[in-house]
Amino acid sequence: MSHILITGANRGIGARLAELYTATGDTVTATARSGAGYAALDVTQPASVQALASAMEGQSLDLLICNAGIYPDKGQSLEAGYPAQMWADSFATNVTGVFLTVQAFLPQLKRSEAPKIAIISSQMGSDTRAPGGSYIYRSSKAAALNLARNLAADLAPEGVAVGAYHPGWVRTDMGGDGGEIDVAESAEGLIAEFDRLSLETTGCFRTWDGRDHPY
Repeated sequence: MSHILITGANRGIGARLAELYTATGDTVTATARSGAGYAALDVTQPASVQALASAMEGQSLDLLICNAGIYPDKGQSLEAGYPAQMWADSFATNVTGVFLTVQAFLPQLKRSEAPKIAIISSQMGSDTRAPGGSYIYRSSKAAALNLARNLAADLAPEGVAVGAYHPGWVRTDMGGDGGEIDVAESAEGLIAEFDRLSLETTGCFRTWDGRDHPY
């Protein structure tokens, strides 16, 4: 059995991932900014990240799933929208928060025999998809994808595999009612992809349904 830490596990894909891993007998540290039954973790607050990492000092972590993310710029207009604070808040969660979490939990990951980091990006961060709009979210997910690739290069000699993943267009609060798949289908597919992640495939960008996605 494995020890898995999931950020943003109180709703959507993160919550379903936590349910599925728990059901198979894995040890799951499900985190959220607040709420009973969750380990407190606000990825935008360095002190919060360090506090949880310190509380888990000496533990082994097999899989870190960086799932926490926000998409605040739906419907923003190019002429008057996308305020500076929205950019700052989004990058604090979707990019800086990912890096700080990885950085803080490296000691626990290195105690595992086959440590893995899964970073939830999006096809909206791919250079091959640029239909316009959602500038903040697209930019932050592109940055998360770039972060995953560079972490993969630096951590391969340490034995840590890193992958980036497109979870699909999912019917969640973030994805909206028009999504193509439901949460269960996305989570089940992602788990299969996380299982396939290894040092041989580190640096990959994969879809929930088993395809390589162009960067």
